[in-house]
Amino acid sequence: MAQKARVIKAQLQIADMLRHHYQDYSLTLAQHPSETDARLLVRVLAFALNASENLVFAKDLSDEGEPELAEYNLHGDIELWIAFGQLDEKWLRKASQKAKQVRLYTYGGRSVPVWWQQNQNTLQRFKNLQIWEIPEASVQEMAGLMSRGMHLQCNISEDQVYISDGNQSLSLEPRLLKDFS
Repeated sequence: MAQKARVIKAQLQIADMLRHHYQDYSLTLAQHPSETDARLLVRVLAFALNASENLVFAKDLSDEGEPELAEYNLHGDIELWIAFGQLDEKWLRKASQKAKQVRLYTYGGRSVPVWWQQNQNTLQRFKNLQIWEIPEASVQEMAGLMSRGMHLQCNISEDQVYISDGNQSLSLEPRLLKDFS
């Protein structure tokens, strides 16, 4: 019998001093049975870093042809496609063709530099692709914030992201591997 996705509710307060974006969000996330708490919190972090009124999570995590997190314009076109993990060139090419901008948030500790070394030259040709690395220690710390009803505050200033749930807080510094160009 197939396991069902777990529903996670998150209240997210964002203060992004870089983009001057200050907003509260009520998020409902589906956590696939195979998805770790750490990966779900990476998705929440990506939402906070790119938050806008038109940024939405996919309704079905199993649909590989659609972004897990995306910003759509009024015509339904994908302005921003956000992906996670260490994806192959074929998948990123497809996303780059469908969206105006693509952001990939990688994580996974020591495997990220190996993946980046193997793919860096090939991925340079995608002018609308930006790649970020989330340090593994930060990903594991974020997993400690996980609960079915999260209340998180996220402050973004310069290169630092501060996340707190009222009881514990952490600081992390995403690292830019590839910028748009």
